[in-house]
Amino acid sequence: MEKQTKTMLRWKTDLIVLFVLTSLAFWINHGIEIKGLYMDDLYMWSCYGEQSFFQFVFPMGSTRFRFLFYLAAWLELALIGNHIWLVVPVNILLNAGIAFTLYRMAHHYSHSVFVSVLVSMAFLLSRMAYYQIGQVYGLMESMALWMALGILYQLGEYLNGEGRSQSKRFITACLLYVGICFVHERYMVLLPLFFLVLFFHRSRELKMWLWPAACFVLVQAVRFVTIGGIMPAGTGGTNVADTWSAGSAVRYAASQVAYIFGINAGPEHLNGQNFRESPIWILLLIAIADILLLIMVAAFIVNLARHKIQRPRIFQTCILFIGFIGGCIACSSVTIRVEMRWVYVSYGAALLFLSWMYGVMTDMLMKKGMLLHAVPYVALIAAYVAVMAPVEVYYRHMYPNIYFWPDQQRYNSLAEETFGTYGDKIFGKTVYIVGNQFEMSDFTAETFLKVFDPARKAENTRIVHIEDIWEAGMVGDNILILQEEPEFDRFQDITEAVRNIRCKSIYGYYRDGWVDEKAEIRLMAGETGKIGMSFYYPRELTPDQWLTVYVNGEPVKYLEFDENQKEIEIQALPFGQVDVRIETNFYVHDAQEQRGEDRLAVLLSLKAD
Repeated sequence: MEKQTKTMLRWKTDLIVLFVLTSLAFWINHGIEIKGLYMDDLYMWSCYGEQSFFQFVFPMGSTRFRFLFYLAAWLELALIGNHIWLVVPVNILLNAGIAFTLYRMAHHYSHSVFVSVLVSMAFLLSRMAYYQIGQVYGLMESMALWMALGILYQLGEYLNGEGRSQSKRFITACLLYVGICFVHERYMVLLPLFFLVLFFHRSRELKMWLWPAACFVLVQAVRFVTIGGIMPAGTGGTNVADTWSAGSAVRYAASQVAYIFGINAGPEHLNGQNFRESPIWILLLIAIADILLLIMVAAFIVNLARHKIQRPRIFQTCILFIGFIGGCIACSSVTIRVEMRWVYVSYGAALLFLSWMYGVMTDMLMKKGMLLHAVPYVALIAAYVAVMAPVEVYYRHMYPNIYFWPDQQRYNSLAEETFGTYGDKIFGKTVYIVGNQFEMSDFTAETFLKVFDPARKAENTRIVHIEDIWEAGMVGDNILILQEEPEFDRFQDITEAVRNIRCKSIYGYYRDGWVDEKAEIRLMAGETGKIGMSFYYPRELTPDQWLTVYVNGEPVKYLEFDENQKEIEIQALPFGQVDVRIETNFYVHDAQEQRGEDRLAVLLSLKAD
């Protein structure tokens, strides 16, 4: 009965913690949005829409073979359909799930709900989550982070456990290793940790030594068959073998260590704001946080020494944590740059390391009857999280400086001004964009609006860049005109303004083309000054149907309707403005409506270059 009560209490506690972490995850990421796709995200969506399931999940001949990630991406894209805004909530839920996993691991190590909640909250607050939340490809980082922490946890449990059942922990870690290599090949570097743990554990079972070796060989064999090689590809289309150097690797590794300690050791386009440009109060808080970390580590070492603890497993587990963090740093230091998202897994492991230290100390002090001596350590962890919280919030406000953020804002705006405003009515329209300072690629222009069509086709829908509004011609219902606003990273809908410049109804002319018996329109010609007018009478003709066109008050055309459609062309000055008056001696007798004082007479289509 007592065991059942404890189980129920644990479940209630876990549910409360999950709710708190999920709420925090949504609150801290509330300003992040994905409304339109571009670059890698758009390309992946295009592959999803155009390729078969097997072609998408198992891309033979590609530079990367990440079939587990592609499988998860296929499921996610199938789930959200054309509701692109759902990507961010899904990513937030995934990150909250990782935080809850971290909480469970930390609780196992620390035996403290308070400590484990603190470290999981610190994980969620971290500014390093920007990519996982703000891009579709963030799913890859989330999967790799979760699996990497799983490997660390399972290896730690194998190292510190006893009995034959512990071998299952090791095998689970091996399976996670195979999986993570097909999410992101960077984590192949974790292989030595398996042999290190076996050495520490003094395992004499040959099959245990063969497990990681076999897994590594399997990964390389699959990679060789599918991509034709085993060398990991670099960032931004580069090759690791071509870009790697010892000097840059050491420099990048040092910058990642700095990131773990809260220091933005890189250019602002990669982290939002360089450390040296941060306000003094941020620098002061980071210094305080680092001092707190050093005090915690020093307290851990001093307590071990004072109580003459000689358990080799403690030292070995420290080596495991440090080796894991070092391995993750090393594999992220061999390419052309360091991005904060790559440091997130190292930071998560460091938080787990802190909770493990606390658990070791409390176990030790409890045996000595000195459990209250652990209270200052809890206070230090709480103080660290409290001090870093405003720092993380501040740097999150610097996200717009990160290299991909302005582009995402622009395509969010493009989505709002097109599908967000017009819905399914956007399909079939030509979207003219005045200017191309945003340097939209042809692929993006061709594919962007297909994302919002459930059929993934967006037939007869085009995005066309023009230098000025005159290239759009007369603005009909099938035309949308947007203006780039680079200073605000957005687009503005200027369709109505251009429509009124090129064609303004004084009276009797309507946007759908209908013209009353008497109407007047103010038109602006284009470069050649030619204005084409096409009149269509949608009923059976009767004898003696006439239409007169006046230009600036002078009659210039008399049309006898001996056929349903008549076309004329009037000449104005280049970019000149003219007032055109139309009068008919007929109207549509069976029209269902009358919009003005006069009756509907004819349909008019205008054209001007």
